[in-house]
Amino acid sequence: MDIQKLSSAIRDIHDFPVKDIIFKDITPVLQDINLFNGIIDAIAEEFRDKKINKIAAIESRGFIFGMPLAVKMDIPFVPIRKKGKLPAETAFISYDLEYGQATIEIHKDAVKKDEKVLIIDDLLATGGTTDAAIKLVEQIGGDVIAAAFVLELTFLNGREKIGNKSAEIFSILKVY
Repeated sequence: MDIQKLSSAIRDIHDFPVKDIIFKDITPVLQDINLFNGIIDAIAEEFRDKKINKIAAIESRGFIFGMPLAVKMDIPFVPIRKKGKLPAETAFISYDLEYGQATIEIHKDAVKKDEKVLIIDDLLATGGTTDAAIKLVEQIGGDVIAAAFVLELTFLNGREKIGNKSAEIFSILKVY
């Protein structure tokens, strides 16, 4: 994985989605198939021997990496979506964002009791969304063994805000 190339491909968008937020835009990464495949390969390699049963990805950018990763690892994919987007019976959780509040949900039958789950998202910032996703998977019986990210903004201390201290946190690129 070419970390310098990945770092150069992620661009900053100032004041998006609200004033004083610097949004990390991954869309240039998606234009480079070799870079994208390198990300999928790096995460797959990191978790190859962990006996993961499911990949659960957080809407929406987590889906971009989660589904190809699930295909690469030959394991099922579980979407964690914004409230009101899943058709069957769901479990949900609300949490605070750095600029508001959100609710995410998962199908109640998406993960069986004690299945080992890897959570995927593009970015670890303040940790609120990841913490909520972990709690949600655990609420329906899953065992979250790890969460993986393309990018981690370490200066926001997101790792410390994740309640499940036994879950491994893996980030390809860290910004200090």
